[in-house]
Amino acid sequence: MSGYVLAIDQGTTSTRAIVFDGKMKVAGVGQKEFTQHYPKPGWVEHDPEEIWSSVLVTVRRAIEAAGITAKDIAALGITNQRETVVVWDRETGKPIHNTIVWQDRRTAGYCEKLKRQDLEKLFTRSTGLLLDPYFSGTKLSWLLTNVKGARARAARGGLCFGTIDTFLIWRLTGGKSFVTDATNASRTLMYNIDANEWDDALLDILRVPAAMLPEVKDCAADFGVADATHFGAEIPILGVAGDQQAATIGQACFERGMMKSTYGTGCFALLNTGADMVRSKNRLLTTIAYRLNGETTYALEGSIFIAGAAVQWLRDGLKAIQRASDSGELAAKADPLQEIYLVPAFTGLGAPYWDPDARGAIFGLTRNTGPEEIVRAALEAVCYQSRDLLDAMHKDWRNGSGQDTVLRVDGGMVASDWTMQRLADLLNAPVDRPTILETTALGAAWLAGSRAGVWPDRAGFAKAWARDRRFEPKMDDKTRNAKMKGWKNAVSRTLSTR
Repeated sequence: MSGYVLAIDQGTTSTRAIVFDGKMKVAGVGQKEFTQHYPKPGWVEHDPEEIWSSVLVTVRRAIEAAGITAKDIAALGITNQRETVVVWDRETGKPIHNTIVWQDRRTAGYCEKLKRQDLEKLFTRSTGLLLDPYFSGTKLSWLLTNVKGARARAARGGLCFGTIDTFLIWRLTGGKSFVTDATNASRTLMYNIDANEWDDALLDILRVPAAMLPEVKDCAADFGVADATHFGAEIPILGVAGDQQAATIGQACFERGMMKSTYGTGCFALLNTGADMVRSKNRLLTTIAYRLNGETTYALEGSIFIAGAAVQWLRDGLKAIQRASDSGELAAKADPLQEIYLVPAFTGLGAPYWDPDARGAIFGLTRNTGPEEIVRAALEAVCYQSRDLLDAMHKDWRNGSGQDTVLRVDGGMVASDWTMQRLADLLNAPVDRPTILETTALGAAWLAGSRAGVWPDRAGFAKAWARDRRFEPKMDDKTRNAKMKGWKNAVSRTLSTR
């Protein structure tokens, strides 16, 4: 059997398809951006039909670029933007509304209402999550309430709910498979991560009919078969994981105490805690890292809503840079005597603050401040937020593995040497950049390829992980502490007063 494996990486701003060969090297890539819709301040939506179209286009491009046909592909893995909600008609397959994206904050008031009813502890105990608009459950409740007739149709079994993986599998299999995996389910605010099942008590609170929820499988499982009409031959779908969990797998963080951080649209750090479901006391999330062969591995997670999106804002909003790749070079030219702080709370602040009403701000501006200083502040903001996450994780985990913290990084921003060096400096910890930066897609591909028997097992995959470069901290403690103090002060000024 051929060792080619296809990965669909359906992200927040673009869809990417990658064909990997039998040696787990990239053989072909297809990528397509799609439209971001902002109907109201704090609202973010996608057109699910445009997402579906982008998947078809990018997969075909990747197969063509690899110089193969769909018959040569042994398995398909899917990874996706998590928490984003799609609801569609069970008979026609047509969505009833645009997707509500994970960044969307429209349910902030509903979350506050549930908190006032003293329900957050119940949700956290079951799901490991906090009551925040970030997660899928309140978004789904909003759709059932605000789309005419939706709640009645759902109660009759006429509607399907899914995160993006579920929607794509439904479309790829012609409606034959209505499934998700444990990692995506664990981000919905409706899934009990201890019992590994949908939580009826939480469904009742959110008024969500259980009939509209998909079956939950392991991350490596039989999810159905992509119909031959799409790509020219049938392809078995054998691996699924939410993007951050897929990156954790792609970084081979299989041992307790290993940690990765992905720098894409947002930034997400996961610390493998093994079979231990560590309950955070520092506003981090307890989540499922992966579930393989029926065994669940847990993680602590810190979520930053704005990382690469701040660089996009510099490019598209401020016009301070022409290309995202210019940011590191420009930051290196900034005046070292100017301490500028950008708090990118464009859609609120995530961990460990969890303030949906916070808004972005820039502090320290002088008459001499120019694009270089603003760009540096944006890149440093990602590093400062990463330090916030790492500090909280250390308090919760206390480095239970007995290992020194080494952060494995991936995502578009890690190509910048300047940014990675500043990250190591502010974390005061080594930062490892892998040779393969497409770790999210690689993780999904490994799930599928190992399930198909054409790629190595867990131990073999971990052994194959290779480091491109290690960034060691060089900043002195006095400078680091002063910069962190300035950051904390800036964040305190942006937090809402409610």
